[in-house]
Amino acid sequence: MDFKNLLAERTSVMGASAIREILKVVSQPGMVSLAGGIPAPQSFPMSIIKGLTEKVIKKYSSGAFQYDLTEGFMPLQEQLSILLSQRGIKAEPDEINISSGSQGVLDAVAKILISKGDKIAVEAPTYLGAISAFNPYQPKYIRMDTDDYGLIPKSLDKILLEHEIKFIYLVPTFQNPTGRTIPMNRREQIAQIIIKHKALLVEDDPYSALRYKGEYVPSIKTLAPLNVVYVSTLSKIFAPGLRLGFFTAPELIRKWLVLVKQGTDLHTSTFNQALAAEYLEGGYLKQHLPTILDLYKPKQEAMLNAINRYFPKEFKCSPSEGGMFLWVEGPKGVDMEKIYFKALEKKVAFVPGRFFYTNSNEGIETMRLNYTMSDEKTIDNAIKTLGDVMQEEQYR
Repeated sequence: MDFKNLLAERTSVMGASAIREILKVVSQPGMVSLAGGIPAPQSFPMSIIKGLTEKVIKKYSSGAFQYDLTEGFMPLQEQLSILLSQRGIKAEPDEINISSGSQGVLDAVAKILISKGDKIAVEAPTYLGAISAFNPYQPKYIRMDTDDYGLIPKSLDKILLEHEIKFIYLVPTFQNPTGRTIPMNRREQIAQIIIKHKALLVEDDPYSALRYKGEYVPSIKTLAPLNVVYVSTLSKIFAPGLRLGFFTAPELIRKWLVLVKQGTDLHTSTFNQALAAEYLEGGYLKQHLPTILDLYKPKQEAMLNAINRYFPKEFKCSPSEGGMFLWVEGPKGVDMEKIYFKALEKKVAFVPGRFFYTNSNEGIETMRLNYTMSDEKTIDNAIKTLGDVMQEEQYR
């Protein structure tokens, strides 16, 4: 039986994630993957998981396995309120909601805010997962200009003057895919602009804890609290498989996001939330985060050094002080997808940058590189291989 005629119209704009498809390829034996955005297993606090589990069962008994509030498990909300206060964000426990990963928040935001044809302002490039979450609701993307320091505020101001924008989507700190961070002076300008235009900003902040050098930069939420939906996750600083995200938002938006979650999954896993509550309350994050940073910092340095050593001088890497990615742009005329397929033949994978643009004609000469999953020697060898492929392709 052919069921195609039963599919909703929105499925016409839905497709498999390009990165998820690439990850199927890179699972081949012997393949070195610089493609995924996957935390290293060594970053997980495995030594304390058994103890945390025992504490949860002793403390909450069957309650850890029961249905719970859609808004979140109260002990975790309390701990996240403390965590956010350390980031300069004032939010009472009942103003923080728990989600099944931050990806769940992006889909819920799209569900309550986007009608077909609505305009959304996004960076160029932007996070592919956000595009995947927004696409089924059929928005029109308005491209915001960026440089090595992220969003250019004048571009945002111009767009808000010329278009009726439903919301702005930004990853201001160690952006996926570029690793860039918007500096404080720009954040202040962005805050002033969204307040002036009475605009709504969705600030996606999964990586800010992963800073290897430089000074902490406060979130835009701290500068314009009434105009920002702040979204974050525990995936990079606890364990991604637990699927724990969280957000704080203006009251009306928060109310509707809760209603959406009631119809989607009722609530996020009570047991996983209880584990996270004990992880935070026991001070384990403070103890464990330096281990994660010590793991990733030399990997990033190894990749930066290898890019400088092996890539042709015409290829430029964006500056980054943390996160999980580096972004490389080649000269005009370079087709990074061709280099990708050539690199696969030599057992090295990355993500061609064009997948992170809402305009398919952009980003042909760009690439995203991940360094969290490989050791320094492997990174050096893989980047050398890519450099050799680039030389071959460039001077063919």
